[in-house]
Amino acid sequence: MKELVEKIAELYAAFEKDAKAQVENGNKAAGTRARKASLEIEKAMKAFRKASLEAAK
Repeated sequence: MKELVEKIAELYAAFEKDAKAQVENGNKAAGTRARKASLEIEKAMKAFRKASLEAAK
């Protein structure tokens, strides 16, 4: 589960960098990368939720 949390942190860092580039500089390619990263974050968060529920049992 620790690895999953680290992966989520890495994905969020990438998302934050690209989202800032889109907002501050109008970089359209960064916006595309940010949207892709948000989908990956969503998948990782679902995996975390599943692992967390299993650990709580």
